[in-house]
Amino acid sequence: MDPALVFGFWGVAALLVCTPGADWAYAVTAGLGGRTLLPSIGGILFGYLVVVVAVAVGLGALVAANPVLLDVLTVGGALYLLWLGISGLARSAAPIAAQTGADGTGGASSVASFLRGAGVSGFNPKGLLVLVALVPQFTSAHGGWAPAAQMLMLGGLFVATCAVVYLTVAVLARRLLAARPRGTVVMARVSAIAMTLIGVALLAERVAQAF
Repeated sequence: MDPALVFGFWGVAALLVCTPGADWAYAVTAGLGGRTLLPSIGGILFGYLVVVVAVAVGLGALVAANPVLLDVLTVGGALYLLWLGISGLARSAAPIAAQTGADGTGGASSVASFLRGAGVSGFNPKGLLVLVALVPQFTSAHGGWAPAAQMLMLGGLFVATCAVVYLTVAVLARRLLAARPRGTVVMARVSAIAMTLIGVALLAERVAQAF
């Protein structure tokens, strides 16, 4: 595969991954969640892996060719972010002692955190933009690799970049706020508000486009 295409894709993808958004907000929440940090980030990565495989087998081209499908996915993602944001605000409004278990860890289970992370990335319009619209543009029909293999490799590079960035964000959030319980609650509220606002913005954008 042409190295120029690989580095070109990675530059654009890394820039998008480093732009704060829904993934960042959930990564911060993961960092505040005690033992659920790794399951939460693992869920984000799993969600993107599912999209990568879907793009490689041709579903990405189907979505790109049918704007209505992309609209449905975007609206679904916006509603999911609204649910996460509002439920996060409800949890952050509870007393600090009620938000942690007896060992000081977050109350959410690892499975629930994993599934929420997968939902955040699986319905994230930023990820869909990279994997559905961008990946095919950096593949070549004249290389030694089949197009599907090229898409899997580029998608894997995107997921690896997500792993480094989001783990860093989550760990930094945990370390900065480990000794500040009230700061943790404030950051949880900020993250929940961010997800809520992103969901509202996505819905507003789709409504504006419809009219």
